[in-house]
Amino acid sequence: MLEFFHTFEPQAIAASFGPLQIHWYGLTMVLGMIAGLGCASRLVRRYGLTTEGLYDLGFYLIIFGLLGARLYAVLLEWPFYAQHPQEIIAVWHGGLAIHGAIAAGLLTVLVYARRKKQSWLVWADILAPAIALGQAIGRWGNYFNQELFGRPTALPWGIPISFSHRPEAFERFTHFHPTFLYESLLNLLNFLLLYCLHRYRQQLRLPSGSILAVYLFDYAVIRVLMEQLRIDTTAMVGGIRLPIIASFVLLVVGVSLLWRFGLTSPDHRSIL
Repeated sequence: MLEFFHTFEPQAIAASFGPLQIHWYGLTMVLGMIAGLGCASRLVRRYGLTTEGLYDLGFYLIIFGLLGARLYAVLLEWPFYAQHPQEIIAVWHGGLAIHGAIAAGLLTVLVYARRKKQSWLVWADILAPAIALGQAIGRWGNYFNQELFGRPTALPWGIPISFSHRPEAFERFTHFHPTFLYESLLNLLNFLLLYCLHRYRQQLRLPSGSILAVYLFDYAVIRVLMEQLRIDTTAMVGGIRLPIIASFVLLVVGVSLLWRFGLTSPDHRSIL
């Protein structure tokens, strides 16, 4: 397996049917959404909700989550998109930022739940492991697009990147850290943790919103770690990569929710 990653150069297009092209990036996004909905559908009945309600909410989440993810990504790379406006709608080339999807998704859940007179925190808890699972699958789209990789490495699992995809100052290097893989595996672990928290919720006496808080905390830490390796260009604020700042915002929100729900007390330390 390591030898395969070390020698195989990924391609963005999975299949072509005349003028129609199926991109791996879009395929992994769709698979991630399907897996996420499947995960959430196994949880809704535990909370007195219906799968019909989940699919209704999921429809809006997919639309506004994608819009939020794309808007955030475009703003991060605005100088490029300002010069190439036709690329703004070319989501198959990549460019979906999870921080934008999370913000838009939470807002969508809040509005939906209030209109249905339901608890948005319950919905957010149900969706937290689903999002983590979707991220674990969706990150593979970056691999096939040869994007968002890390620093050069001689490790046996380093992935080859074609010359045209290498950033300036890194043209002479051939293999790079597969940060997509690191994040995918960490998101998978996060999914397993969050799903277990649902299973043992009563024993742990977890209030509504606590699993959302753990997700925000965990993913913020994951993303900050990944940003230490990534070499792609992104917006900077005060010399700090903007995704790191956005992750710290998620971290603060997650810790604040944990504090609010009393989960930082000795009785609940195990979930941190």
